Order: sequence, then structure tokens, then C-alpha cells
Amino acid sequence: MHPPLETHQPERCRPMMTSTVSEIEEVITPEASSERTTLLNGSNGLYSPESVRRRVSGKSPVDGGSRRICRQQSFGRDIGHAAAETYLITGLSFKLLRYLGVGYRWIMKLLALTCYAMLLMPGFLQVAYMYFFSSQVRRSVVYGDQPRNRLDLYLPSNNDGMKPVVVFVTGGAWIIGYKAWGSLLGMQLAERDIIVACVDYRNFPQGTISDMVTDASQGISFVCNNISAFAGDPSRIYLMGQSAGAHIAACALLEQATKESKGESISWRVSQIKAYFGLSGGYNLYNLVDHFHNRGLYRSIFLSIMEGEESFEKFSPEVRLKDPIVGKAASMLPPIMLFHGSSDYSIPCDASKTFADALQAAGAKVELILYSGKTHTDLFLQDPLRGGKDELFDDIVSVIHAEDDDALAKDSLAPPRKRLVPELLLKLAREVSPF
Repeated sequence: MHPPLETHQPERCRPMMTSTVSEIEEVITPEASSERTTLLNGSNGLYSPESVRRRVSGKSPVDGGSRRICRQQSFGRDIGHAAAETYLITGLSFKLLRYLGVGYRWIMKLLALTCYAMLLMPGFLQVAYMYFFSSQVRRSVVYGDQPRNRLDLYLPSNNDGMKPVVVFVTGGAWIIGYKAWGSLLGMQLAERDIIVACVDYRNFPQGTISDMVTDASQGISFVCNNISAFAGDPSRIYLMGQSAGAHIAACALLEQATKESKGESISWRVSQIKAYFGLSGGYNLYNLVDHFHNRGLYRSIFLSIMEGEESFEKFSPEVRLKDPIVGKAASMLPPIMLFHGSSDYSIPCDASKTFADALQAAGAKVELILYSGKTHTDLFLQDPLRGGKDELFDDIVSVIHAEDDDALAKDSLAPPRKRLVPELLLKLAREVSPF
């Protein structure tokens, strides 16, 4: 096991963190030049933990002027990265518009989304400030060779020992998913001494569902093989997905179990995942296509995302479990917990109910938790922004810390979480939410 990170500031300035390949090349020391191939061109495309740790914990005294220059350089890299991603997303948005056309449902959804975002803006601005300026957020760590193959790491403020880890795959209707959407969850779990890795992936039209599953699997692989370099405990890794991210993560997990059962070459093992948390996910595409069409995600777009109706079975975990080969692999799956709001109209809670039934029939260990009256966004956005007690958050933390008495004791003494948005704005946002 790798030792925990040291607490001092590294030479390359922690406050503004964007871990790109070029940045890592800059900080490889001369004596480590022989490791360059391992770091950048390894057989599995992953960083060498030793090289990553060297970047994190390297010692070099610098004066105030050097620190200012370093901070400016880091800020410049952030601006450059943001500009490149903005250009990419803008181009993809125009391409997406050509797919969508100008339909009444789509226009109304866009207007509702705009109003929803404006109402929650007081909270979003606070989270954005922490995301860009907190020394505990390590942004855009590269895990693969595709444009969106990056992840954000949220690190606890203390480093007294190895920490449990949550790999989080964000939602976004397979179209507007982005790693930063998990920033609020990441920051709040980090306050409870849990490392969070928010995995980005190609969205439609940049990629289709097979690309998304491949990206998610590669991101999981990176965490499993490298998280010890960031003081993460490789024996306590949890996989979590929300909405479309829950579907993608479930596909990746089941696909990995199937490959493993066949003896195929793999870069991470299902046994490395201690549990899977599926939040407000849909796991049977046959049951979702018409529902989404009626809500504005038109059938033609959905079929393009999912690579045609002929691919529905392949990317429907609930349906795949009926295949004897896949069903046999289900016994290898980690414990699965499915969370859903009973008033979720974006993806009805029946999606989690039927998936739980299919998992149980296949012999997997599964638990379903329904939250009465909660909508699609209540559990992931409004409740966390409200602060105070949060049932879903407490349920997740209690599972992660179940075998750690000290952590449970700290949880019982943790102060209530800060309110980020006034109650009136939260109620209005709930009414106009397009999700």
C-alpha cells in the first residue's frame, strides 16, 4: 500500500489544480526521466502512482515571487483549458441543435431549465467558487486519450490515513453531462473524509452510448489503479451514478463482470468495487424510449444516442440479466443499492423497482430505498442546497463508514450542513424544474 500524501505544499502550487499530461511532464524530475514512458504511455494508459505522488509531495522551497508566478501560470492553464472546452462544447451544441430542430417541447424545456438555473444561482455560485479556488479540488486529471477523458478529485482536508473513495458518474440525459455537476456531492462527502472522483465522459453527439460506457469504465480503472497515490484506500472504492450516469455506470459494471466471468483481459476487477449506488437511474431502455419522447427527448435522438433499437438489449442492464451468461456473472457483482424518489417524473421509480427485481432474481445482493415525495432533482440538488439533514446523504455515508467506528463517531458529531439557497427559491425551482 502506498503511504498517504504529505501535508506540505508542493512546488507546483496546489490552489489552482488542473492535472494535464503537459503539466505532469513539466514536473517529472531528471532522475525520473526513465519513468516517463510508464507515466504517459503505460500499457493501460494510466499514470505511475510513484510519479503522481512525486508531483503531489515534491519538496522545493520557493519565495513569494515564485509562488505568484506559479499561481499565474496555473491560472493561465485553467483559462486555456476552459476556453478549449467551451469551444468544443459550443461546436457540439450547434451540432446537437441540428438533431433537435426547433420543437415546442424542446423550447419549453430550455426555458424551464434557464429559469431553474437562475433560481438556484446563489448556491451554484458558491459551489463554483469552491470548485475553482479550493485547494482540496484537483480538477481535470487525465485518465485517457479522448477529449473528455478527465476526472475531478475532491480530497478531505486531513490526510490521517487512507480514505474511502467514491467514483461518481454524473447524469445529464446522455447529452449535457459534465464532471463539475458532481462538485456539490464531492465537496460534501470530502467533509466526511471521503475522496470523490467525478468522471467525465463523451456526451452525444460527440459520442454514443458505447463510447460513454467505455469512458466510464476507463475512469473507474484509473481510480482503482491509481487512487492510492492520492491517499485513497484501494480496498474501499464505491461506484455511484446519478440519472443517465447511473445507467452508464451500471452498464460498465455489468459489462466488466461479464468479461471477467469469461476470462477476458481486463484493467480492473469488479471485486475492487465495494458497493454500487444507483441514484434515480433507468436500466431498461425499452421502457424509457416512449416516456422520454413524451418529455422532450425525442425518439429519433434517443435512438441515435443508444445506437439504434437493436442495441437496446446490450445497454439495458435489467434486460441483460436474463441472458444466462450475463446472469451467471451477476453473482460477481458487489452489493447494489438503488435510491429513487417516489415522485420522480423524469425517470419513474418503477425503473429502480424492476431493476432490483431482476438483480434479485439473478442472485445479486440488492437493496432498494424509495424517498417519499422526492423528485428527480430533490435528491441530488435541492436537498443538498437546502443544508441541514439529508436522508440520501446520510444513507450513503452510513454505508461507506459502516466498518469504521471512528468515522461513524465523527459523523454523529458533524455540524449541520450549510444552507446555500433560500427556501423560497428552492420551492420555486422545484416547480419549474424541467427534470
